[in-house]
Amino acid sequence: MNLRARRNKSEIRVFTDSLNDIMFFLMLFFLLASAVANPQVVKLLLPRSSAGEQSVAKKTVTVSVTQDLKYYLDKQEVPYANLSNAVQAYVQPGEELTIMLYADSTVPIQNVISVMDIANKLKIRLVLATEPMRE
Repeated sequence: MNLRARRNKSEIRVFTDSLNDIMFFLMLFFLLASAVANPQVVKLLLPRSSAGEQSVAKKTVTVSVTQDLKYYLDKQEVPYANLSNAVQAYVQPGEELTIMLYADSTVPIQNVISVMDIANKLKIRLVLATEPMRE
């Protein structure tokens, strides 16, 4: 039985400085990627739906209606009187266009229907965006 302390034993060290740098850059990358992945810049409280499926078309235009009844077309504020002309500028022959309508849940239904009327007049498909219900 050897009870003497070993003086010749070397310490094992793991240098984690470079690992910390890598973890920091990974965290930064995922934070930036998650901010870019969400196309909805206008903050809205969307209505909830039990079927939270998203449909994606080849070319989409985002129309947002905020709580204070401001209309946004692809992140740019557009007065309602000019909304039809602004949407029509996106229409190109031979290309299917879809309007993704993001309306705040407090917006009166008449304002949502008015955007639907613009889409029907221009013969453009319209999809109303909802937020999935949490169970």
